[in-house]
Amino acid sequence: MNFKKSIVILGLLLIFISCATNPFTGKKTMAFISNAQLFPSSFAQYNQVKSENKIITSTKDSDMITRVGQRIAVAAERWLNANGNQGYLKDYKWEYTLIESEQINAWCMPGGKIAFYTGILPIADNETGVATIMGHEVAHALANHGQQRMSAAYLQQGIALAGNVALANDSNGQAIFNQSYGVVTTVGGMLPFSRSHETQADEIGLRLMALAGYNPDEASELWKRMKAKSGGQAPPEFLSTHPSNDIRISNLKKWSPAAKAEAAKFGVTSFRPIN
Repeated sequence: MNFKKSIVILGLLLIFISCATNPFTGKKTMAFISNAQLFPSSFAQYNQVKSENKIITSTKDSDMITRVGQRIAVAAERWLNANGNQGYLKDYKWEYTLIESEQINAWCMPGGKIAFYTGILPIADNETGVATIMGHEVAHALANHGQQRMSAAYLQQGIALAGNVALANDSNGQAIFNQSYGVVTTVGGMLPFSRSHETQADEIGLRLMALAGYNPDEASELWKRMKAKSGGQAPPEFLSTHPSNDIRISNLKKWSPAAKAEAAKFGVTSFRPIN
């Protein structure tokens, strides 16, 4: 067996033995790094971000961020327990922080550390809008997207190294490989991978917000406001880490009835007023 075949077989074996099934997606995902390894570094990074920024506390907005986050987290635990995944969240340390910044952004670190920037609040517009964003960000953590992105990066780097080793005696071939590999794996692999995570987070988040008592019909309205704020300016989808606004709006409208039906299984048949 030659070296190249050995590398391919080893890579496939590593992927196979490092896969885990996620309860929210039902899919096997790469997990080259465990949450036990990932969460402590994630929590440390979160604390560093807080130390470097102005944190808003004890205000109407900061209280809303915490309230919505707690409701979404409870909804997630209810769903997990009902579907035979008790204890899934035992290592998660939920925390909700409002940061003063004009950035239109929110994010969730692996393990449940969530940040909202004040710049996104006008687009959220109301508590249900915040729940749309919160559900999406919590979904990233629950689906272990951070773990998967790191695993994919390790795989990308490993294949690059193997390619260079395999072509060590062919300087021309090595140069061609290095020139094309980054573009091909980014546009053809990492970017679609990222877009699939965003789509998963949209769908899971819709389910969570409905179960937490927020009307999922309003999620598409949030993305209409996001689209209006951007002025329609966005890179082509195939060069972006996120699906286009139009696709997200269409998907959220399509998925809303299913999210309502899922919430109804838990006795949630009406939603909090939009305010």
